[in-house]
Amino acid sequence: MSNTNDRPHESSSSARHKAYRLVGGAGERAEAVGLVNAEWYKCAVPRPVMKQLVQRSDARAIRDTFVWYAAIIVSGLLAGLAWHAHSWWAIPAFFLYGTLYCSPADSRWHEAGHGTAFKTRWMNNVLYQVASFQVFRRATVWRWSHARHHTDTLVIGRDPEIAVPRPTDWLGLILNIFALKHVWNELPKMVAAAFDRINEDDKTFVPASEWPKVFREARISLAIYVAVIGASICFRTILPLLYIGLPSLYGGWLYLYFGLTQHAGMPENVLDHRQNCRTILMNPVFRFLYWNMNYHVEHHMFPMVPFHSLPQLHETVKGDMPPPYRSSLAAYAEIIPALVRQTRDPSYHVVRPVPAVTQS
Repeated sequence: MSNTNDRPHESSSSARHKAYRLVGGAGERAEAVGLVNAEWYKCAVPRPVMKQLVQRSDARAIRDTFVWYAAIIVSGLLAGLAWHAHSWWAIPAFFLYGTLYCSPADSRWHEAGHGTAFKTRWMNNVLYQVASFQVFRRATVWRWSHARHHTDTLVIGRDPEIAVPRPTDWLGLILNIFALKHVWNELPKMVAAAFDRINEDDKTFVPASEWPKVFREARISLAIYVAVIGASICFRTILPLLYIGLPSLYGGWLYLYFGLTQHAGMPENVLDHRQNCRTILMNPVFRFLYWNMNYHVEHHMFPMVPFHSLPQLHETVKGDMPPPYRSSLAAYAEIIPALVRQTRDPSYHVVRPVPAVTQS
C-alpha cells in the first residue's frame, strides 16, 4: 500500500520542477517582477584596466589547444596499445583518454562560444564546433542557450542551464556522472533537428534565422556517429566507439565535478552574481583543464574578459567580492549539505557574505 502522506510532497516537488520549464513555467512571473533582461550588479573597474583586460590573443589559446589535443592523442595511442596487447591497462588508459576528450571540451566550448578564446574569429568558431561535438551538444542551440543563461542567470522559467533544480534530483545527478541524463535529453532533440524539427523550449531562445544551422549541425553529428557505429559493426569491435561517441559519456565526470561548483545550492531569482555564482581557487592543472572558469563570479559579471585575464580581473575586484573558496573540496563541503537540505526544503539556499556597503 502506498503512503498517502508522501503524495502532497511528490505533487509539490513535481509542480516546482515544472516551474523551470521555458514553456509553461515561471518565465512570465519572472518577467512581471523585473527579473528578465534585468540590470545586474557589477563591480567598479577603471576603464583603462577593463580595456586591457578584454584584449584577446591567439597565442595563449593556440598553445593551450595544442597541448590539450596532444594529450588526447597521446592518451589515445596508449589506450590503443594496451587494447591490442589485451592488457587491463586499457581500462585506465581509455578512462584518461575519455576524460581528456570530453571534460575540457566543456570549458573550450564555453570560452569559444563567447568568442573570447582566440582573437581570430574563425578559430573560435572551429573550436566551438569541435568541442560541442566532443561534449555532445548541439552547437548553435547551446550558443543561444548560454546567452540566455548569462542574461537571466538562475531565473526560474528563463534560464535553460540550471543544472540542479529544486528539490534536488539525485538520480539525475548520479546519471550525469557519465553524462547519461544529458545525452538522453540531447539525442532525441538532435534526431528531430536532423529532420528539420526544433522543440518548443528551444524556440524560446533560438532565433528562427538560426534554425537551418541547427538542422545542418544535427545531420553532420549524426552522420559521424552512424559512421562510427557502422565501423564497430563492420569490424566487430567496440574500439571505434571507445574513441568517438562513448567518451562523451564515460569522460564527462570531470566537467560535472567542475560544473556543479558554479551555481549548485545558490539562490535563484537574484540580480547579483556575487550571490548566485562561486569563485574557487584551483591548482594549475585544474585551471588548465577548466580554462579558468573557476573564476566564475568574475566571468558572469564581465563575460567578455578572456579566460587568460580572469585571474587579473579577480585581483582587481576581489575587494568587492565574497571571499573565494580555497579549493573545489571546500566548495563541495558546502554544496553537498545544501543539496541534501534542498531535497526536503527547496526554499533553502546558500548565503554568501557579499560586502554590505555595495550589496544591491
